[in-house]
Amino acid sequence: LRELMAARRQLLGPDQVRDAAQRVAERFAATPEFRERARLVLYAALPDELPTRPLYEISRASGKVLLWPRMAGRDRLEFAPCPRWEDLSRERYGVLAPPLEQESVGLGPEDLLLVPGVAFDLRGGRLGRGRGYFDRALGEMGEPGPLSLGVGFEFQLVEKVPREPHDRAVAAVLTEHRLQRVGERVR
Repeated sequence: LRELMAARRQLLGPDQVRDAAQRVAERFAATPEFRERARLVLYAALPDELPTRPLYEISRASGKVLLWPRMAGRDRLEFAPCPRWEDLSRERYGVLAPPLEQESVGLGPEDLLLVPGVAFDLRGGRLGRGRGYFDRALGEMGEPGPLSLGVGFEFQLVEKVPREPHDRAVAAVLTEHRLQRVGERVR
């Protein structure tokens, strides 16, 4: 499934990718999930993911408090503020993350967490890159944790993704065509 998704992503031209990212941001800004939350955890997309810069721009313009994931030790994520994209710095795997000077903060049910994925299904299943960083982070937070939304291209929505007992479901999946709600906590 990871290979299939990578092949599909390579078929998209730069204009298609840019247009999809802009439509995702506009669709996101129109949701109650976005409007009703002051704090948002965003991530800087890797080159093979749907770009998240438009999500950042629309969130910043709306006055959201922006948090970002960063590595904490070998296999954990923590979340820290960084209001400006330009202040993010490269860390392990080439991911942009907030500077270490920014103190990490805990997340709660009032927060909105955007999560990357390789593929998603309509039951909230998420296939990541296989290292389990987001699953562990969500598992450590307990219930109810932040509202988590998967972000990707429409083609990344599939009938079923493989799931392990430790995998954490997303409450909705946001694509250029829809916000597909799959959990009880979303509106």
